[in-house]
Amino acid sequence: MSVFIDFDQSVYPFPAKPARLSSDEKEFYRQKIKSLLVEKNAVIVAHYYTDPEIQALAEETGGCVADSLEMARFGAKHSASTLVVAGVKFMGETAKILSPEKQVLMPTLEAQCSLDIGCPEEEFIHFCDEHPDRTVVVYANTSAAVKARADWVVTSSIAVELIEHLDSLGEKIIWAPDRHLGRYVQQQTGADILCWQGACIVHDEFKTQSLEKMKALYPEAAVLVHPESPQAIVDLADAVGSTSQLIKAAQNLPNPLMIVATDKGIFYKMQQACPEKTLYIAPTAGEGATCRTCAHCPWMAMNGLKAIADALEGNSQDHQIHVSEILREKALRPLNKMLDFAESLK
Repeated sequence: MSVFIDFDQSVYPFPAKPARLSSDEKEFYRQKIKSLLVEKNAVIVAHYYTDPEIQALAEETGGCVADSLEMARFGAKHSASTLVVAGVKFMGETAKILSPEKQVLMPTLEAQCSLDIGCPEEEFIHFCDEHPDRTVVVYANTSAAVKARADWVVTSSIAVELIEHLDSLGEKIIWAPDRHLGRYVQQQTGADILCWQGACIVHDEFKTQSLEKMKALYPEAAVLVHPESPQAIVDLADAVGSTSQLIKAAQNLPNPLMIVATDKGIFYKMQQACPEKTLYIAPTAGEGATCRTCAHCPWMAMNGLKAIADALEGNSQDHQIHVSEILREKALRPLNKMLDFAESLK
């Protein structure tokens, strides 16, 4: 059984794109950041969807490039006293929840996520309270306050396995916030899921007819799809999975070409994993297209070199993530349950 709850999402207020830097300016800020990281005992943890130059800088300076869960895990284990989270705000909050003793900085606190915006705390809590018989499972792409109301937090890499586990216990599920991922998980598991109607603005834009035309143009290509994409896009996939799973699929599939339906920031690490293969982004143009994002999250794009330097050098209060201790303890419980479950899968 799958029930989908409508939620009237407002038009997302897109941020202004950062000013483009010259080559000399980029090098200036790269060197400045490297010095400040040493001075501040800091490390950069960057998401796969940030721009390639940010991912490269994180790697060069001993940081990491990963999905949101691994970013937080890396930060918790690292000896640095300051974490610079290059991503969106919920990722900074997750890092702070797992590393309360550390200073967590972000290049900008205005870097949001459409899934987070589309699942407001008060509305979601009211929704959950109306269904007290259901186990609340929320995706990592949610605020600390929404996580605090959940029984479980989950990432796309273990979503199917966790819901299979809960379904085997006879539990009925509230799933939030992504409707496409919720539908995918329900179809894979057959679980009784009541789904919040959020969506990722990037994954929601991939177009079926244009993808079919692209497949016909490149018949030797494999199609890799993140399950936050619409069902019609998932149906065309050769591999469906999380960011890390798609990178592994690109490595393991024999196809020389890959058509990738997720944020094109992933190409940096995917090309590292399989340098001999050709990567194409899945089309966001076509029937009913708006191409508001053109396969790149506008909030991820806010993580520029100048913004990182400003976070490290400027008034930390303008860039620092704060999570109250009461909220942190509540959100930590479902996060720890997820981490324990993920460990058991290994």
